[in-house]
Amino acid sequence: QVQLVESGGGLVQAGGSLRLSCAASGSTFGINAMRWYRQNPGKQRELVAAISSGGSTNYADSVKGRFTISRDSAKNTVDLQMNSLKPEDTALYYCNVGGVEPWGAPFEYWGQGMQVTVSS
Repeated sequence: QVQLVESGGGLVQAGGSLRLSCAASGSTFGINAMRWYRQNPGKQRELVAAISSGGSTNYADSVKGRFTISRDSAKNTVDLQMNSLKPEDTALYYCNVGGVEPWGAPFEYWGQGMQVTVSS
């Protein structure tokens, strides 16, 4: 069992910055990928950024150059630094982790979501 605690969301003006953090606890040994998704009522849930246990990253085209994902595997945390925010970045942001338990069982866990609102 893994628990994810998100923090850092809120209201910010266009052009501003925000840093989201996600801390995993519990059975964290097998965590591999750590990701951020987002969703709002008008769109499908989309992958914003992902980072592997080896440090390989992937970003949605809409956030490349503005967002940076990072992780501290020793602390089981993943952050999303969001710069030059736009109103279209407004969404509910979800932390997601996946991996394999030491005995071979795959797992995936989701945070409950953190609201980010960018005003114009």
